[in-house]
Amino acid sequence: MTMTGWTRTRRALLGTAAAAPLAAGVPRRARGQAPAIRIGVLTDLSGPYSDNTGQGSVIAARLAIEDFVRTNAGVRAEVIFADFQNRAEVGLNTSRTWYDREDVDVVLDVPNSAIAFAVANLAREKNKVAIFTGAASSDLTGRACGPNHLHWVYDTWSQAYATATALVQEGGDTWYFITADYAFGHAVERDTGNFVRAAGGRVLGSGRYPFPQTTDFSAQIVQARASGAKVLGLANGGNDIANCVKQAAEFGLVRAGMRIAAPLILLPDIHAIGLQASQGLIAADTFYWDQDEASRAFTRRFQPQFRNIVPNHIQAGGYSAVLHYLKAAQSLGVAQAKADGAATIRRMKEMPTEDPLFGRGTIRADGRKVHPSYLYQVKAPAESRGPWDYYRRLRTVPAEQAFRPVGEGGCAMVQG
Repeated sequence: MTMTGWTRTRRALLGTAAAAPLAAGVPRRARGQAPAIRIGVLTDLSGPYSDNTGQGSVIAARLAIEDFVRTNAGVRAEVIFADFQNRAEVGLNTSRTWYDREDVDVVLDVPNSAIAFAVANLAREKNKVAIFTGAASSDLTGRACGPNHLHWVYDTWSQAYATATALVQEGGDTWYFITADYAFGHAVERDTGNFVRAAGGRVLGSGRYPFPQTTDFSAQIVQARASGAKVLGLANGGNDIANCVKQAAEFGLVRAGMRIAAPLILLPDIHAIGLQASQGLIAADTFYWDQDEASRAFTRRFQPQFRNIVPNHIQAGGYSAVLHYLKAAQSLGVAQAKADGAATIRRMKEMPTEDPLFGRGTIRADGRKVHPSYLYQVKAPAESRGPWDYYRRLRTVPAEQAFRPVGEGGCAMVQG
């Protein structure tokens, strides 16, 4: 068997193994027992986003349930999960099976924007719930907004705004992008480029590459250097960011004076790259494991369960989203919440959000969950106190500024 064949087979087996406990159907509940809420984590268990989402997203959802039922003994909830293999048909078919045959009430995570758009439409068709903590495209609360899904944690607008605005103000006024050639990468390039231009800068070009097949970015890096741009913008995520930063260092881009901006980089990516190659990189984030005692306490529970990797904002966001969903389901009544996804979403929007990782927040009419964002710079090796101590905070973006204004996204559900 070729290596490619083995990779496909391994991914297929992982996806099947994750879904195997569901094959016998939904377990029967005892007479008089309240129905169980079922949350399906649709994630990347074996591909480029597996450290940033994957089993970490499953663990975070389970921790949220654990914390909720500790003080709400009458509510039952459980988590199932599957690998979507970064293939739209696998993600959509899994979600359809979950909604139709496995009594799943919520699809969570989905770190692939193209798949998220399809799941959002399916949730509306089936009157179920989808909460996107891994998908990034800001169109999920813009042209593709809907009554049955929410967008948690971050999006391409919020990450691009914090990163591009700051760098242009510091003199990084010409950009060249390396872009993953699908919905997510296009959205990152578009949103970041818009902020570069709004701040007075220029976009000199971009090099797009097939996703997820590409690991060698030398052609795009050579083009970026030849462009003369002051900033290399990475419109990608996961392993692709790590490979780009490492290869940019090998080609001497930073030594030549080019700065690297990665609006969607996460802490596991920095860990994989190493501080020597990533120092000075500018990143935006909505959660950092070492930001306060509550985040550190969550990390102490999470890290031993996930190969000693600290949680990032996607995984922390999964905890936050599940906790708020459970509060809304209890408020509405579990049976009603399971029967009417749109009603549950409305109740979630009516209730202010509050959890130990993101503090207080709100959910807007367009489905955007709102909270502060932060701009970080990656530390030099000498500054770091040890593993995972990688960020130095540069500024805080208040919640009211951190996300696209509600009237500018083109969401049909927004009045006026």
